[in-house]
Amino acid sequence: MTHKNQTLGEFIIENQQQFPYATGELSRLINSIRLAAKMVNHEVNKAGLVDITGTVGATNIQGEAQQKLDVFANETFINTLTNREIVCGIASEENEDFITIRGQQHDHQNNYVVLIDPLDGSSNIDVNVSVGTIFSIYRRVTPIGTAVTLEDFLQPGHLQVAAGYVIYGTSTMLVYTTGHGVNGFTLNPALGTYYLSHPNMLFPENGNIYSINEGNYVHFPAGIKAYIKYCQEEKEDRPYTSRYIGSLVSDIHRNMIKGGIYIYPSTSTAPEGKLRLLYECNPMAFIAEQAGGMASDGNMRVLDIRPTALHQRTPFICGSKNMVEKAISFVQNPALSKKQTFV
Repeated sequence: MTHKNQTLGEFIIENQQQFPYATGELSRLINSIRLAAKMVNHEVNKAGLVDITGTVGATNIQGEAQQKLDVFANETFINTLTNREIVCGIASEENEDFITIRGQQHDHQNNYVVLIDPLDGSSNIDVNVSVGTIFSIYRRVTPIGTAVTLEDFLQPGHLQVAAGYVIYGTSTMLVYTTGHGVNGFTLNPALGTYYLSHPNMLFPENGNIYSINEGNYVHFPAGIKAYIKYCQEEKEDRPYTSRYIGSLVSDIHRNMIKGGIYIYPSTSTAPEGKLRLLYECNPMAFIAEQAGGMASDGNMRVLDIRPTALHQRTPFICGSKNMVEKAISFVQNPALSKKQTFV
């Protein structure tokens, strides 16, 4: 039975029997992510004091300028997971291809692959805005004893066995699910231990926050423009409050606690959207659904999308259930805007 002040380690052990293959491997994997997150948190907290901020003068596979902390976080998570020989493959948003891990003692005997966005929102680090890590875990589909293939990573989101994020903010939190609800753990920096601080996290069914980069308004589809106008309309329960940090982890975390919707739609300049399906949208969608929320690309459930590429992008609408359903109704029928009276 979960209770506040329970440590993350105690929680993992107590709930290990929930896993369909209770060998302890998944528990060790989550423990390794916990350790790597503490190392990244230590560097994030030193930003400004040491030479860890700014760009490295290179771009990643996404075509984005790599920050020094991007590189550090990527290497930290990959090295931690590789050295402990608890996964058979890793895919990172920062790397062009996946990494196969053979292991010193076993020949491709591990069961799980990890997909990770090592430092989401890293462009905010220089201005001291919260950043985070997002991770997604699948059970491999190729035979044990063989090297992993692309097939192991291109699985629909509903097959995830675990997903989570770490937010490095005023306090550092690790939030994750294994398909049995969502729980949040806050790091006590004095002890280096995560404690259960937010048990059974749930999205309110309704909210009054909408999170979208309105600077791109001119490029949005008609349905999204109509929904924004709906959010701004003077009614008994509106207008909603606009809150957009530009760090997916921070925006989703706030909306899950307070109630709200996050939208990163397709645009005329990015018709497939900007967010990555495997590293960002699938894990966040899994968490959202486990917390009573909803996630869609505007036409279908995110977790049912069949990936075709490692760095595939998708439009993303995620948050409180009733708000997401309303947004989808505008996306699928932009003509609804003509039936609204906007102030």
